[in-house]
Amino acid sequence: MLNRIITGAGAVVSGALLAFGPCYIFPLCAAAADGGWMKCHWTGQAVLGVGFMIGLLGILLFMASSVQTRLGLSAAIVIAAVFAFLLPSALIGGCGMETMACRRISFPAITVISLLTAVGFAVNALYLLAHSRRSVGI
Repeated sequence: MLNRIITGAGAVVSGALLAFGPCYIFPLCAAAADGGWMKCHWTGQAVLGVGFMIGLLGILLFMASSVQTRLGLSAAIVIAAVFAFLLPSALIGGCGMETMACRRISFPAITVISLLTAVGFAVNALYLLAHSRRSVGI
C-alpha cells in the first residue's frame, strides 16, 4: 500500500511539473515578432501531453492493487519519461541561441524532471519485479 501511495503521488507530481512547468513555472520563449511560434513552443506542447500521460498513469498506479499491473504502469512511466527527455534534446529541440529562455531554463528543468522520473520508476519497476518473483517463489 505504501509503495502505491508514494509512487502514485510521485508520478502525479512529476506529470504535473512536466505538463504545467513550461507554461507557468519555467516558461518557454514568447511568440516571435511576427506572431508565429518558435520551435520550443511545440516542444512545450509535446511535453504537456507527455506530462498529462504520466499524471494519468500515476493515478492508475495509485488505484491498481496487482503487482503485475503496477509493474506495467511503472514501465510505461519510464518510457514516457524517456520520451519527455528526448523531446527537447533530440526530437523537436528549441531555439538556436543559447541565451533564449527555453535553452537556459525550460529545457534543463524538463531534462532533470524527466531523468529523475525515469530513474525513479525504473527502480520501482525492478523492486516490483523482485517482489512479484518472491511472491511466486521463483
